[in-house]
Amino acid sequence: MHVGVDADTGRVVAATLTDHDADDASQVGPLLDQVEGSVAAFTADAAFDQDSVYADVAARPSEVDVIVPPRSTAVPSPTAETATSSIAEKGRMGWQKTTGYNARARAEAAVSRYTRVIGDGLRSRTDQCRAVEVTVGVHALNRMLEFGPPKYVRIA
Repeated sequence: MHVGVDADTGRVVAATLTDHDADDASQVGPLLDQVEGSVAAFTADAAFDQDSVYADVAARPSEVDVIVPPRSTAVPSPTAETATSSIAEKGRMGWQKTTGYNARARAEAAVSRYTRVIGDGLRSRTDQCRAVEVTVGVHALNRMLEFGPPKYVRIA
């Protein structure tokens, strides 16, 4: 399951379901196509540091900030040049603070909520039924957010 989350609200705004062989970066286009309205920023981990991701995001009608750290094996390219120079200048933590990369934690929290509330496995046997199962699960989580956002309390 691949999800797109609104980092401000925690709502899941896009979801796709693929088999285990699908590359995460290949789902950027289909996820962005599901988003209604404009997208201010696309934030993801280093696995999404690929030219195809930058091309999918650039294909959007509005300008979208891509906040993806370069991979540890990255080589300089025009798309990653600003990130690598900023990381070299400010360090990784400084880059995270200035770009807003830490908002990605909210998206990770939404995925965690899905697995804790809905479950980490699918019960249906056919792909079509599994897609419906994911859609229902996403709708249920978003409906729960209408009652109020989760409150996180540090216990350690």
